[in-house]
Amino acid sequence: MPGIYLGAILFSLVGMMLIDGKYSLALRVAPVRTVVAVLIGTAFFLAWDLVGIVTGVFVKGESPLFVGVMLAPHLPLEELFFLLFLSYLTVVLFAVFERRARARARVRESS
Repeated sequence: MPGIYLGAILFSLVGMMLIDGKYSLALRVAPVRTVVAVLIGTAFFLAWDLVGIVTGVFVKGESPLFVGVMLAPHLPLEELFFLLFLSYLTVVLFAVFERRARARARVRESS
């Protein structure tokens, strides 16, 4: 069933955005910084993938779950969205851990 992998990635990305929005973790707190960090992370990992493709380390496997759109040889469209999701997930998790660390520091100070 073509597109199911991309659908799963987009579903996860929307879910992460809803969690981020509900708890005001990254995008609502610092939208420009969040978007820039996600774009830089995505660009970095995309460059990493391209180096891996050129050196023969990464190759695209065949799967009926892919849409079939190739951005470059061995670089399916799904990879771009996966890297975007991965970078956004990292920013949100960083915000969660930062918030928890601040909360623990406040508890220690009040004790």
